Amino acid sequence: MLEHGGKLNQYIKKYGIAHQHWLDLSTGINPNGWPIPTLPESVWTRLPEQDDDLLNSAAEYYGNPSLVALLGSQAAIQFLPQLRGPCRVKVIAPCYAEHAYNWHKAGHDVQAIAHEEIDSVIAHTDVLIIINPTNPSGRRYSKEQLLTWHQQLQQGDGWLIIDEAFIDTTPEKSLCKLPAMPGLLILRSIGKFFGLAGCRVGFLIAEQSILDKVDEHLGPWPIATASRFITTKALKDTDWQQRTIQQLQNQSQRLAQLLSTYNLSPTGSTDLFQWVIHPAASEIHQHLAKQAVLTRLFSSPVSLRFGLPANEQQWQHLEKALQSLQEVL
Repeated sequence: MLEHGGKLNQYIKKYGIAHQHWLDLSTGINPNGWPIPTLPESVWTRLPEQDDDLLNSAAEYYGNPSLVALLGSQAAIQFLPQLRGPCRVKVIAPCYAEHAYNWHKAGHDVQAIAHEEIDSVIAHTDVLIIINPTNPSGRRYSKEQLLTWHQQLQQGDGWLIIDEAFIDTTPEKSLCKLPAMPGLLILRSIGKFFGLAGCRVGFLIAEQSILDKVDEHLGPWPIATASRFITTKALKDTDWQQRTIQQLQNQSQRLAQLLSTYNLSPTGSTDLFQWVIHPAASEIHQHLAKQAVLTRLFSSPVSLRFGLPANEQQWQHLEKALQSLQEVL
């Protein structure tokens, strides 16, 4: 199983620091997520209803009715490789490692490539996987460029898979609102922007033939009743969404400025995290962990990802840890 952020319990045991003292910046999840209301008792006592308002709410939020609800977008990442015979898959690196891992595990020829190589290899590609914006680099792709690649892939019945987990703060850059078309598969998640990672809900937007196969694989009750209820309410809360877009953009800029002040100028970013390439990333990660600040460490390239603090106390905690870091760099 691949390594991911959010494994705070491991660090609690390793460093002997109690849970309440930690600042976990390792996941890139909105730390001030959608406020969950009191839930009706029925969400715990009834089986999930597939004809509730979840899909209608998602269709309105994403601007596309051709979608299916998933047990997190991870469910699609794991299942989609099973829908094609052995083929040539290109994944832009660095990126969320589960994509390449699951296509390789399913027997496909997987190659990690740099952004600059796409045009030179796309004629020899059956599936191109892009995260827009990319995790962890924050690279963004234009609609025009993505659609050009999609058209080229379609000449050989290929797929363009776009993981838009971090795009909610810039919805105008999403391809979701385009009519469903062959070979274009878009993944969305409520875990990051809405801060509802524990609900384990995501969506796949694709042509109906793909959705039917995914639906059959998922079975009758893939998402818990409570998760369906919460997600539906969050997707409808447009006032919260608009406020949160502005708040996250401001917080991300603040984080970039803070890191730069302490000689950790970001290499890339989204509105939910800052990414720093640094030759001493491993040492920095370890030193910050000793100060009860958990970051996400990457080995290729050697780098760190910083999520957003939730409140002023956490901002002060981070700045104090960064100040102490200057003594050892």
